[in-house]
Amino acid sequence: MKITLIHYAAPPIVGGVETVLAKQAEQFALAGHEVNILAGRGENWNHNIKVKVVPLIDSRHPEILEIKKSLDQGLIPTSYENVVHKLSQILHQELDDCDKVIVHNIASLHKNLPLTDALYRYALSGAAHRIILWHHDFAWNSGRYQGELHPGYPWNLTRTAWPGVTQVVVSETRRRELIALTGISSAEIHVIPAGIDLPVFLSLSPETTRLIRKLNLLTANPLLLTPVRVTKRKNLELAISIVAELMVHMPSAQLVITGPLGAHNPANQKYLENLLQHRARLRLERAVHFIAEHLPEGLSEKQIAEFYRLADVLLLPSQEEGFGIPILEAGMGRLSIFCTDIPPLQALGGSWANYFTLEEPPAKIAKKIFAYLSIEPHYQLRAHIRQHYTWEAIYQNQIVPLLKEKGKNDTTKSV
Repeated sequence: MKITLIHYAAPPIVGGVETVLAKQAEQFALAGHEVNILAGRGENWNHNIKVKVVPLIDSRHPEILEIKKSLDQGLIPTSYENVVHKLSQILHQELDDCDKVIVHNIASLHKNLPLTDALYRYALSGAAHRIILWHHDFAWNSGRYQGELHPGYPWNLTRTAWPGVTQVVVSETRRRELIALTGISSAEIHVIPAGIDLPVFLSLSPETTRLIRKLNLLTANPLLLTPVRVTKRKNLELAISIVAELMVHMPSAQLVITGPLGAHNPANQKYLENLLQHRARLRLERAVHFIAEHLPEGLSEKQIAEFYRLADVLLLPSQEEGFGIPILEAGMGRLSIFCTDIPPLQALGGSWANYFTLEEPPAKIAKKIFAYLSIEPHYQLRAHIRQHYTWEAIYQNQIVPLLKEKGKNDTTKSV
């Protein structure tokens, strides 16, 4: 699918809408779409996204600012129609072969009314079914703009129900505002929020991000971390069994075991093979991940720290430990800790960790983890954000269905 996103500006211009546009474009590109951005200012930042700069689209273009000066006073200057015509030609040239056109804020703000007008006319020309109007702000609802808005054309284009287009707002508040402004029914308006780029926010390296996406870890709730080498004393078969039981209560649970094979015992290769067989018997290939399968030499210290930032729970089922550095790392990483009650781990975890004995069945340990996380507010909020407000989740759950919708072909109405 060929998708073009339009806004007054694009990165590296800094702004909330510019950031949303960029993150959407990146998700489209990751999904294999042909992605273009049409903006008045901006630069290419991703080799899979083409940025076309058209100065007249910029809200700060000198000719646009001169026209706005008259429009703010309620006057339509003689140059207005000529600029609308120029922009209309550009839009037809750039958009006629697009499958979807996503218009950010231009239909609801008066920053470049000739552009708004040109897009409106383009929609009426038969393109409305391909256009998605994505509203972040409404000029008519902002007190600071009231002196710049006037009854009638062209100001009313920013509070008109453009016929045949798809309407998107970023919150329920904005949905109510759009209904009040245009009379559109609630059912005709999609609410799709902005999100966060989890890998960027957590400062994950490109290598770690690729691995996380390969293993689909951003969908884990919870994500358990066992940052140890693959050696028998780490008791990793218990960790696998705990995850199997935890998934009865939390079907999206996943476990990452970060370490390579123990370096000094040839028997560790056989131990890994036994663990993989155990995982297969429990059908947990998509839920239990050995990094040793992907990176035999293991993760760097920096990458291990990155996994701590992503994970929710430290799971340490060791039969014996001399010290227990993961307890310290988990404390600094703000992970909930579940570990065996052996003395070295108790000495470090104190009353802050959650313990289980080596004799407890996996089902009982899993119930402890589930009960704890069910009332732990920080985990609950993290899980909610990962499920609803990461760009990956927003794209898969809300934008993909939107792209599949067939637009309306009714373009007979006018302002």
